[in-house]
Amino acid sequence: MADLPGFTHLLATIARLRAPDGCPWDRKQTTKSMAPHLVEEAFEAADALRRENPDEAREELGDVLVNVAMISQIASEEGRYAADEVAHAAGEKLIRRHPHVFGDQQARSAEIAYQTWEREKQREKAEKGEDRSVLSGVPVALPALLRAYRVGEKAAKVGFDWPDQAGPRDKLTEETAELDEAIATGDADAITDELGDVLFSLCNLARHHGINPEVALAQTTDKFQRRFQSVEQAFDYELKGRSLEEMEGAWDAAKRDERAG
Repeated sequence: MADLPGFTHLLATIARLRAPDGCPWDRKQTTKSMAPHLVEEAFEAADALRRENPDEAREELGDVLVNVAMISQIASEEGRYAADEVAHAAGEKLIRRHPHVFGDQQARSAEIAYQTWEREKQREKAEKGEDRSVLSGVPVALPALLRAYRVGEKAAKVGFDWPDQAGPRDKLTEETAELDEAIATGDADAITDELGDVLFSLCNLARHHGINPEVALAQTTDKFQRRFQSVEQAFDYELKGRSLEEMEGAWDAAKRDERAG
């Protein structure tokens, strides 16, 4: 099978794994059981792409394809759909939603192209009798921060947004003040509600500055992890018994080294 074209080779390999004398684990899987694996691999691929690591990205994107191929193979065995049908339908959808490329329409900017995509998407939903809300296409299963960003982005595309960057910044100040009031009451439910409002406002502020908050938080978490691990190394991974002042000193040293290096 090794001499087959790439994707054909993958599909043939998956079919072999699912054969009666194939792998017990692979044979046991269902489309439902594979769903969490697909999500996990997609996040790992996104992380590799974020860190601009081409070798790792290639491997992780391959893992995404493995999951897509496995799910398609299982569905094909059950008479629902096959990988070729999935690929063909995806191609047809791209053609429908790009009339400015495959038809006689024009799109002189990325924004106009996006509007054309959304218009075609709404038309398809209407024909199928589906929910036509611009927010219905945002998966509930997305990480909360990314979902908030996408919801705000979708609403903004139809004009429900502040006209400038001052609006979301003022909203953040307002929501932070309300969070402080909730904290003063000690009401856990109120604090949770107001903290959610602050996070949502932060997402809108990030969007107005052209920053994806999911990426920003991931980068900051990476930075925290690097510096904390430097603190651990400074004390030979024995932090219990160390004072906060000692650990903060090691943290500041790690920060200086990182900025200098």
